[in-house]
Amino acid sequence: MAFEGLTERLQNAIKNLRGKGKVSDADLRTTMREIRLALLEADVNFTVVRNFVKIVEERAKGAKVLEGLNPSQQIVKIVDEELTKMMGEEAVPLNKSNKIPTIIMMAGLQGAGKTTTAGKLALKLKKEENARPLLIADDVYRPAAIDQLETVGKEIDVPVFQMGTDTDPVEIVRQGLEQAKNDHNDYVIIDTAGRLQIDEKLMDELKNIQDLAHPDEILLVVDAMTGQNAVATAEGFNDALGITGVVLTKLDGDTRGGAALSIRAVTDKPIKFVGQGEKMSNLDVFYPDRMASRILGMGDLLTLIEKTQQEYDENQAKALSEKMRENTFDFNDFLDQLEQVQKMGPLEDLIKMIPGMANNPALQNVNMDPKDMEHIKAVIYSMTKQEREDPDILNPSRKRRIAAGSGRPIQEVNRMIKQFNTMKKMMNKVSNGNMGDMQNMMNAAGMNGSGMGGKLSNLAMKQMGRRMKKNKKKRLKAKRK
Repeated sequence: MAFEGLTERLQNAIKNLRGKGKVSDADLRTTMREIRLALLEADVNFTVVRNFVKIVEERAKGAKVLEGLNPSQQIVKIVDEELTKMMGEEAVPLNKSNKIPTIIMMAGLQGAGKTTTAGKLALKLKKEENARPLLIADDVYRPAAIDQLETVGKEIDVPVFQMGTDTDPVEIVRQGLEQAKNDHNDYVIIDTAGRLQIDEKLMDELKNIQDLAHPDEILLVVDAMTGQNAVATAEGFNDALGITGVVLTKLDGDTRGGAALSIRAVTDKPIKFVGQGEKMSNLDVFYPDRMASRILGMGDLLTLIEKTQQEYDENQAKALSEKMRENTFDFNDFLDQLEQVQKMGPLEDLIKMIPGMANNPALQNVNMDPKDMEHIKAVIYSMTKQEREDPDILNPSRKRRIAAGSGRPIQEVNRMIKQFNTMKKMMNKVSNGNMGDMQNMMNAAGMNGSGMGGKLSNLAMKQMGRRMKKNKKKRLKAKRK
């Protein structure tokens, strides 16, 4: 999980201020030192860290945080705002041409995930804009690079233009653009060659492609796990090509996340997308404000809502809501919901998007191993149609038969049925407006407004409200234009 170590260190740094009616200069200096160490350990660029800490400390003093109420919340707010500024403040959309096709040139070193990212971007454009992209296989040096892109193209049903490995890369792009023009493709995504390191030959080739294609977007793909090397790579490509944006890959595998916090500040180029996961659908727009909230353990409800909307069919959601109200939720529905959640990503990552839950001790080890999912499916598939639709008839003899049929211990079957019944009752009460039990759950999880978890949760909810209002105003303004 990205930023896992940084989140914990930042929360511990700010936690020391909790409960203090007044914070001294010494308290602030101690907190700033801990924040500085946390950022450096996360592999954030030293100059970026120094400037960040200086600004936060000056703002804290200038806003008279030390003399105000809830100083820890105020400092969290300042840190959140400055982290957002460091990463770019707002999401930056793709540059688009006034006429088709929009040409996107992918650049980067070998091993950064360039070819896979090209496919992920093509799929995203296809799904969200109903676009007709064309992928150009222009890496003639790396073994099997063309085969890899063609495999990706087949998986996402997007055409791939290629001329083998014996043709000049510039000529491949020229003919690929001709095909895109003839086929009226909306987007052309050029998967260029990479090297193990930046060299003159690579840059000359990329410049020649740039001069021919005049791309609307030059996206540099960098591996987040390389830390400061990712920042150095971004500087090198930017100096040579003038990149327009960055895609960070493997962010889910980097517990530090320093590259995400440094690249924008060092290159002044926006991070436009982040890759988190191996599925072709795992490419997300980079929202600096949401990422800052995640780093501070304040969750990311907007992204969680968007993930839910992408994976859930509206009609299915309405039908499920009706079932919950009527208390007819059964094991078939339970299985459907588990599979939908599984599509959205690891359970522990989804939980951390809920405000106040990122480092909640009660949820530190919450996860769902793929094997656990298969075990649950085996238990449900071992039930008869009647048993799935009417869980109340599950008596001891039926449970023993289900345990034998699924190959799971009877204790596991009993535990799963108990969890199902508890969830069913809770969903029914919440759907009928009874929030008392939901409040009890929040209290048990430490989200009752007291302690650091509660403070972060309350602050996150307030900030989410402000951001939603801001986004609504922007949409209304755009419509009026």
